[in-house]
Amino acid sequence: MLRIDFRRDESGLALTEYLVLLGLIGGGVIFTVLAFGGYLGENWRSWSGMYQMLSETAPTNASGP
Repeated sequence: MLRIDFRRDESGLALTEYLVLLGLIGGGVIFTVLAFGGYLGENWRSWSGMYQMLSETAPTNASGP
């Protein structure tokens, strides 16, 4: 009787599946950040420098509208 009830009880199965999925997604995010983090940081600094340079050289309208 106990074995049959144990086999039919699926209440923890969904939680286990979600935890495995969460672990896979978390591992994928960590791997992606470690693999591409330096490259993305380098590009981010390059883009921010470019936008800063553009904002400093942008013409201003001193006479007003």
